[in-house]
Amino acid sequence: MRLHHAEERPGDLAARLREVRDEIDATGTYRHTPRELVFGARVAWRNSNRCIGRLYWRSLAVRDLRYLGDAESVADACVDHLRHATGGGRIRPLISVFAPDTPGRPGPRIWNEQLVRYAGHPRPGGGVLGDPRNLGITALARRLGWSGGPGTPFDVLPLVVQGRDDKPRLFDLPADAVLEVDILHPDDDWTSLGLRWHAVPALSGMCLEIGGVRYPAAPFNGWYLGTEIGARNLADTDRYDLLPAVAARLGLDTGDDRSLWKDRALVELNRAVLHSYDRAGVTVADHHTESRRFLAHVDREQARGRAVGADWSWIVPPISGSATPVFHRTYPSTAERPGFVLDAEARARARGAGLV
Repeated sequence: MRLHHAEERPGDLAARLREVRDEIDATGTYRHTPRELVFGARVAWRNSNRCIGRLYWRSLAVRDLRYLGDAESVADACVDHLRHATGGGRIRPLISVFAPDTPGRPGPRIWNEQLVRYAGHPRPGGGVLGDPRNLGITALARRLGWSGGPGTPFDVLPLVVQGRDDKPRLFDLPADAVLEVDILHPDDDWTSLGLRWHAVPALSGMCLEIGGVRYPAAPFNGWYLGTEIGARNLADTDRYDLLPAVAARLGLDTGDDRSLWKDRALVELNRAVLHSYDRAGVTVADHHTESRRFLAHVDREQARGRAVGADWSWIVPPISGSATPVFHRTYPSTAERPGFVLDAEARARARGAGLV
């Protein structure tokens, strides 16, 4: 609140602090004004040490949905969030803030770590069809009654939403709310690989904390950095592990690591992601441009007397790190508030552990 008044000067700070203290004495908590909520959500993005795209923090649109706490209303609003954020491919930074935790009554929870995630189906003979990261939440969805989808590597999971005073419930995402991009290579025919990814990275498993008030359901999104898809989601050995398949498609010698086949396949996979999103008219950032913009953000914030924290291992891109300017810097890693918090409970929910 003091930060809000220092930066935005919305009115009499002393009077507002008296109001808050009186409300806390009477109820055990207090309610943010709409302006405080907007400022707090934007600053939470500004304080996100793992995000390279914070130059745009002031552009975050905030949907004040604190009056919603039941599972069905939250799920419907999450679908609306995806539709608004997608913008026909022109991705808009957006956050939807639902009812907070209050003394003796928790707010709603979204169990999925992102609003759009692909299922992980265990294969009878071992291995996983789809995304191994989501085995737990896929199993939970099945226990709640999900049929499992068509059984492809890219089956969109339903939302698992727990309303206030309720158990988790299942809600399918309608097809028109999930924009997907076919991943094709600019110089080669990759249609046989059948790759795709979704357009909006809407994080939904983190808790928004503003001035001591916790909003456990506050899905938010920017847009994808290409390497998140091409160098992590599709390439990590504990995710889709596609480098061997890409290398085979490219005719690379995979028998000797010194041939750098993994590196070459990784670059081509990332080329395909950027090409495909551009071809589909969907916003995506590349790691070289975004690295320069992040340092512009650092300079801008420092000129305003604000230090920029960052987790170096997340800010430096997972390919060509030393070819980007963010590699050659160090950053303070202090966690600031307002902020987005991923606690042990949220991690367990994303694994499908806990209730049911």
